[in-house]
Amino acid sequence: MEVKTIGILTSGGDAPGMNAAIRAVTRSAIFAGMKVFGIYRGYQGLIEDQIEEFKTQNVSNIISRGGTILKTARSADFKTPEGRKLAYENMQKHGIDALVVIGGDGSITGASILAREYDVPIVGLPGTIDNDLAGTDMTIGYDTAMNTIMECVDKIRDTATSHARLFFIEVMGRDAGFLALNGAIATGCEDVIIPEETTQYDQLKALIANGFRKSKSSSMVLVTESKDPQGGALGLAERMKKEFPEYDVRCSILGHLQRGGSPTAADRILASRTGYAAVEALREGQRNVMIGIHNDHIVNVPFHKAIKKDKPIDPELLTVLRVLSI
Repeated sequence: MEVKTIGILTSGGDAPGMNAAIRAVTRSAIFAGMKVFGIYRGYQGLIEDQIEEFKTQNVSNIISRGGTILKTARSADFKTPEGRKLAYENMQKHGIDALVVIGGDGSITGASILAREYDVPIVGLPGTIDNDLAGTDMTIGYDTAMNTIMECVDKIRDTATSHARLFFIEVMGRDAGFLALNGAIATGCEDVIIPEETTQYDQLKALIANGFRKSKSSSMVLVTESKDPQGGALGLAERMKKEFPEYDVRCSILGHLQRGGSPTAADRILASRTGYAAVEALREGQRNVMIGIHNDHIVNVPFHKAIKKDKPIDPELLTVLRVLSI
């Protein structure tokens, strides 16, 4: 089937560079003679028919903007067969032949289900600051979030040094430690606590046993956020105060600062390349693939491989961090 009309949506958590991706898909499709529809508020907007035809001017001057002009939302309705049926009916109503879905693990999973149920050509773009999708070296938004973390931790370092304090700094990442580990290297942190290595309890004990502060007047430890309300940086800081009262402990949670801001050049280029490649993939008859990048080359990753949740960290990076923190 020749694809003549494309729908674009952004879903899940927003990521800097999503607008650059929307721009790239829209203009690449129009250049190829296709019609383009922007779908607002992700899958929920598809269900509620929040759909508008896009022209090239709709995406003018958005490449530098953070967030997403299409908005985003979590959709409980889309998880039901009835919700997906409404979504498909609205695609038919507007003559949308194929979708480009920009988002993370949950968004690509939703795309996979819709594609399977209704035989719809869908191509995904990896838009998440967590960098946790398999099959791609980088995700859209990750580089910008890393730079935001670096700027924030550099500022915290100034006050930590002034007061000879130990800071636990929590960053995003869900079940993936990419932001924490690489952020720790980039900012010269003394250590990192990430889900991939071991339990938080064991890691905290190891920090103390290894004498991680040594002769330093201050120390910084980056921590991946935790689903456990007793975990994360706040939980670790409270435990540290109780078990090691000799330390002057502070906690900082960077939170949604990491999602905002103008995307870096790296994210704008990645979004532009993958957005263009998504349209080319649909023109070539590709479907049910995520557009990734590997060794600076565009790759098409089947949905089931992109969401398999086993993207590993490089253990050598942990060694680099700990060697350089002496």
